[in-house]
Amino acid sequence: MILITGGAGFIGGNFVHHWFERQAAPGRATDEKLVVFDKLTYAGNPNTIAAQLRDGRATLIQADIADRDAVKAALQTHRPRAILHFAAESHVDRSIHGPAEFIHTNMVGTFSLLEEARAYWGSLTGADKDAFRFLHVSTDEVYGSLGDNDPAFSETTAYAPNSPYSASKAGSDHLVRAYHHTYGFPTLTTNCSNNYGPDHFPEQLIPRMILNALEGKPLPVYGDGLNIRDWLYVRDHCEAICQVLDKGTLGETYNVGGINEIRNIDVVTTICRKLDELRPRADGRPYESLITYVKDRPGHDRRYAIDPTKIQRDIGWRPAETFESGINKTVRWYLENTAWIDTVRSGAYRDWIAQNYAERA
Repeated sequence: MILITGGAGFIGGNFVHHWFERQAAPGRATDEKLVVFDKLTYAGNPNTIAAQLRDGRATLIQADIADRDAVKAALQTHRPRAILHFAAESHVDRSIHGPAEFIHTNMVGTFSLLEEARAYWGSLTGADKDAFRFLHVSTDEVYGSLGDNDPAFSETTAYAPNSPYSASKAGSDHLVRAYHHTYGFPTLTTNCSNNYGPDHFPEQLIPRMILNALEGKPLPVYGDGLNIRDWLYVRDHCEAICQVLDKGTLGETYNVGGINEIRNIDVVTTICRKLDELRPRADGRPYESLITYVKDRPGHDRRYAIDPTKIQRDIGWRPAETFESGINKTVRWYLENTAWIDTVRSGAYRDWIAQNYAERA
């Protein structure tokens, strides 16, 4: 049994799908179940993992990671061999307008989770204690911003967060590191670049551009559009987490990058061209005509780039998708899954929660 915090969110939900698909692959034939521990905020959608909840492969606990009693009860009931910590407030714009929730979840929540997980680990004995792992999923934004000619972020790059979001994630990273070095707690940390793919909440860049375009709305691009991000297809990230869980060295950090440095404006124009091909506008005009430039957001980091040498060398992981193949899959998914989008936008999935969740703290 593995406990996943934030498992109804974007990356966590994709991990649930990837986990069971991976188990079903030839030669694996395992049936290890998952416990999803999720507060179900605006970005947590249980419809993403509805099939796994219905067939019993996954169990949902609706609770806040900062609620130590709920965490303790989940650990004592389900006795996981590992905790994968995805739960986080993660939207930079929201952190600028309301940082308190980011401190609560990303720092206080991580601290509470660490404390209860450490107590649980301390209660284990023998092989169970030796095998236990706590894998913390973090972001490249903790490293700050790069110039055009600066080397990519490595695991030894000094932290220099520039937004309340990245500062709160940096704080959580430091807590995880401290628990390993102070208490010998068996931690692993991954710092990933920008994820994209299916089930992504519509406020984020790529799904927002796809959906705005389909509705004929403006495609707002911050500043000059030349900010650069390293784009990582979400299922590639999920596979990296699986491999780090299996093969990572305790106490170590592994940077996970897609090796796809692309300017924001080029991401948007790529989406537009893909939609021109797959869903042309009724008036025949190209989707690029909807692009508008808007005032840059405060503290907008200029460039992120990940050096994945360590995870490639020590773990053997490499991304399977190029940006071209990944964005093709992503655009097609949004075109084919309008029902999922409608549930997110309407909040209708909350009725589904009330009727179907398995446990509640």
